[in-house]
Amino acid sequence: MSLFLGPMHHFIPGHKDLTDKKEILHVSPSKEVYIPLAAGANTDLEVLVQEGDKVEIGTKLAITRSGFFVPIYSSVSGFYRGLKKRMSASLKPIDHMVIELSDSQNKIQALKPLDYRSASHEECVEQIKQAGIVGLGGAGFPAYIKYQKTEGMECVIINAVECEPYITADYAHTMQNVSRLVLGCEILKKMANVSNVYIAIKKTHPDWIQAVQSHLQSKDGISVRSVPDVYPMGWERVLVREILHKEYDRLPGEAGAIISNASTAMAVADAFEDGDAIYQKTVTVSGDGIKEPHNIVCPVGTPVAELISACQGYTSDSVRLIAGGPMMGKTIVNDQFVVDRATNAITVLKHVEDDEIACLRCGRCSDHCPSGLQPVRISMAVKMGNAEEMEKRGALSCIECGLCTYVCPSHIDVTENVRKAKRIVSLKKKKA
Repeated sequence: MSLFLGPMHHFIPGHKDLTDKKEILHVSPSKEVYIPLAAGANTDLEVLVQEGDKVEIGTKLAITRSGFFVPIYSSVSGFYRGLKKRMSASLKPIDHMVIELSDSQNKIQALKPLDYRSASHEECVEQIKQAGIVGLGGAGFPAYIKYQKTEGMECVIINAVECEPYITADYAHTMQNVSRLVLGCEILKKMANVSNVYIAIKKTHPDWIQAVQSHLQSKDGISVRSVPDVYPMGWERVLVREILHKEYDRLPGEAGAIISNASTAMAVADAFEDGDAIYQKTVTVSGDGIKEPHNIVCPVGTPVAELISACQGYTSDSVRLIAGGPMMGKTIVNDQFVVDRATNAITVLKHVEDDEIACLRCGRCSDHCPSGLQPVRISMAVKMGNAEEMEKRGALSCIECGLCTYVCPSHIDVTENVRKAKRIVSLKKKKA
């Protein structure tokens, strides 16, 4: 960590107005969905259906064979047509389960509803485990893991910050049913065995704050915490720093906090109240490279090309297509990948060439790094091929938020250099 720390965050124009007040579009796939056979980075899954089988919305399709247990459910009614290798949002080709849609769409209960008030802690954890609920803010980490062991926990923080530019999916999703968000908070409060749940929302969203507060009048221990409109306020470490005024080494639990995304909390409520798994997603499709930005609700496995078409296509022949937000998302060469459970945004920007110049040694990247690192020093170590220096400077602590690149007046892709350092140090550790 830097000896002299700067602000460790930065205001970035949000461009939220492109989508936050517009109607939500509902898109149905034209012919097929392609459900990624993956749970995070885990692609070791057992398929539970046979080619030709009829499936419904809510049919269990696959489960992980190793690592954390995560089931995958069908997002549509139709017929399973086997596996197909396709590019995924992770920039890796993986198997996808192809489901051909039937004319009628029918939903079945993925699991039995559960009354959280009378259920045991173990039963509550099992409910979200069997529902296949993963973190819906983009990380995709199995939600139940955080709530298995809750000794020493003091609070749950619900991340409703959406600090990346353009993204308003959580806002659109939760504003449609605020009471369901609050129910999710009540369930997670019990599961964590804590007295307080803090819902973190940016100060620049007073309507969101008011809407949530209006549903909290009789809810003890659940409150809204308004946070500054700076990036990356949605990162766990920054949230804990802002709300609890604490620092930690590796995990928020060291500071007594469990952090879950707002849409994840709603998915938990859906699993308990209706017995639903995650079968559809609200996705922000926005940016200056798309003609009609919108928030879109669609089944998991919908090709991104169909979302682009629903937004009237691209504004030019040369655009940058990003799976996720513009700061932390991954640029993908075409729109043939699909919406997964962790997909929260598709950002489309006009392609602009940035002319990189020599580093000015201004220190902006170090001042603004939320991890307190010195990205320029890590970048220099990469150019020198000095793996020991990369590790010494804390390359592995980088969260790849992109802020160092954003603030660099020399237009250097500092984040990519640090990303290279992380790969080099990780490889060195594996060989050791």
